[in-house]
Amino acid sequence: MSPMTSNGPATRGFLALAGVAAAVAALGAGFVAVLAGASVAATSAAPKNTGEPSITGSTRAGETLQTTTGSWSGTQPFEFTTRWFRCEGRGEPDASDCDRISNAGGLTYTLRQADVGFRLRSQVTAENKDGKATATSNPTNVIQSAKPVNTKEPSISGSAVVGRRLTANRGEWAGETPITYAFRWLRCNPAGQNCGEISGATDTSYVLVASDAGRTIRVRVTARNDVGSTSAVSNQTARVQTSAPPPGDSSIPVESLQAGGDRLVVAQVQFSPRPVTSRTDPITVRVRVTARQSRPVRGALVFMRATPRVVEGQTRATESDGWVTLQLVPNANFPEPRNGYNVQFFIKAYRTGDPSLGGIAGYRLVQVPLAR
Repeated sequence: MSPMTSNGPATRGFLALAGVAAAVAALGAGFVAVLAGASVAATSAAPKNTGEPSITGSTRAGETLQTTTGSWSGTQPFEFTTRWFRCEGRGEPDASDCDRISNAGGLTYTLRQADVGFRLRSQVTAENKDGKATATSNPTNVIQSAKPVNTKEPSISGSAVVGRRLTANRGEWAGETPITYAFRWLRCNPAGQNCGEISGATDTSYVLVASDAGRTIRVRVTARNDVGSTSAVSNQTARVQTSAPPPGDSSIPVESLQAGGDRLVVAQVQFSPRPVTSRTDPITVRVRVTARQSRPVRGALVFMRATPRVVEGQTRATESDGWVTLQLVPNANFPEPRNGYNVQFFIKAYRTGDPSLGGIAGYRLVQVPLAR
């Protein structure tokens, strides 16, 4: 019997089996690779917000706010972009009705004086190779001023008659406390212009003297704290008289007022209802017009409309007590009443025949709050 060589039947069978095994192994490895690839593909996902950004920090002008990026699911890594928005009231949850603050990005933002009275939201966009998504923070508290800011103008009480005492109300102010106040009385022409400081008149009250007759008076209030100072000036008084008006009915016919000296004043405005809760129900407004030492004026025309025009305007004349009642009907553009919002109105009191931008006309902007 001859010895078996390497090319014998047994060797060829062994090699055949080895080849089959290698093929099976290669097929299995490929199958595993396919499964692994499918697993990777299954876990790839665009960003999805699972926790909104949040803002921390003192809400006062000059302070720095910081926002988080929030929490996200999806394929890592993420690239984040941050924007900041200034909102009236709380603003929409996605800041769609807020104003984007220019040159404001990143996770920190230093509050500016222009932010005072508004709320801020941060908005974070997360992006990866599979897509991107955006999330918006809740609003901050209302931003306060560090430097004093006037929120309600100063006013003057008292009769504009020589020998009588006028008293200044400093108005309302916001800012970092403590705040101190200084007063300066001003003597102006009959139209309340070309004012000059009255020597020595720096108290909260002022007694009118003979040289004030025929003029009007204003008061300038300066508020000061450790950050800085701000001034605000009151409206002018009626033209100063040398004696008080006669007792009894003191109303003034509008025809007797003199252009260049007298001025109609929209002294009081009353809304009903207040706040406004309906988009369709008429709004009743009572307006009082005065002149010369706050005396009521009869026969003055009062025009009133919303800005923008969301009600139908109306014009009527004042009665002998200086009051007039207007009915304003909302149109289709009237906003949906909601808390924290207002509608602004323009009021003009004037006399028939006077120039449209002159004469004795008086003007005022007022607003009424809305509520759900």
